[in-house]
Amino acid sequence: MKKPKKINKLKIPRLPKPNLSLELLPLRRAKSTEEKVSDALSNVPRITNETVIDHREEVLSSARKYIYPLQHSKHLVVRNSLWLLGLVIVVFMAVSGLELYKIQTTSTFMYDVTQVIPVPVAKAGHSWVSYESYLFELRRNIHYYQTQQQANFSSKTGKAQLTRLKQQAMTQVIQDAYVKQLAAQNHVTVSDQAVDNQVALVRSQNRLGDSDRVFKEVLSEFWGWDEADFKRELKVQLLQQAVVTKLDTATTARAQAALKQLRGGADFATLAGQVSDDVSTKAAGGQYVSSVTVNDSQLAPAITADLFKLKPGQISGIVNTGYTLEILKVIASNGGNLTAAHIQFNLADVMVYTKPLQAAHPAHQYIKF
Repeated sequence: MKKPKKINKLKIPRLPKPNLSLELLPLRRAKSTEEKVSDALSNVPRITNETVIDHREEVLSSARKYIYPLQHSKHLVVRNSLWLLGLVIVVFMAVSGLELYKIQTTSTFMYDVTQVIPVPVAKAGHSWVSYESYLFELRRNIHYYQTQQQANFSSKTGKAQLTRLKQQAMTQVIQDAYVKQLAAQNHVTVSDQAVDNQVALVRSQNRLGDSDRVFKEVLSEFWGWDEADFKRELKVQLLQQAVVTKLDTATTARAQAALKQLRGGADFATLAGQVSDDVSTKAAGGQYVSSVTVNDSQLAPAITADLFKLKPGQISGIVNTGYTLEILKVIASNGGNLTAAHIQFNLADVMVYTKPLQAAHPAHQYIKF
């Protein structure tokens, strides 16, 4: 028979006896609101100029690690942009130079380029001749032959004709440059008002249309111009005429002498037969073959304008048409038709005065045909 196991008695630890000799701890008094605020303020750091500067420097120093890379990146972008822009300009100038001086294109785009960039096509003495002025002259002739003569500049004969037009345009703009030099030397100018007056005279005689719309259409159809282009060309022509009038003193003296004789009682028809340069009318006493109308396209605008200011039997003063000096007489009037006569004195060609200047200071062209 098994022996029963011994059961161990549970040992309960003894608790220490309370130390009755310890004194009771004093209770803490709750702080008032004023004391709490005072304690909080005592822990706030004092703000002075020195502390502000230190704080600012601390903030900036922590931000510099971000600023410096950004500045470097910005400088890099600017440098690369400038380099790219310079490359584009160089390429553009190279292509434009090839188009203008090698291919000699007359496109509207390259014409616009020459209006912005004043590249030269020649040098006349000490004056540069702009490529834009050359294209201005050439393009209006090309437009006229293409629209009015149906010229085909792609054909063999058309290419030869285009070469002649290029040569003519170059000759013209070089001559215009020498005319400007002569005008400057002789203090000759043409005002915008003089140009406007000439336009008004032409339009009053219905030579370029009877309305603004027709006037613009005529300019565009025949030359590819607007009104500003027309005035530009007209001003060049008027300057040339003014220079010749100033320099051709011999012809002016002949006209003045003839007018003096007429006012002294000389017979108009007899004097016309003696001194007039118009071989087609001098044998008839200077009388025009047919009657004159106000918009007669066979006569210069200045002639018809002055003739219709005269009464039958009256004689005009000296009328400058730009190419001739004229003394006019109305013989009879029949409504809008006049029977009239004139004594004509031909002014010298402008090349009489530009050739010596060109010989002394030759022109140099930068394109070949």
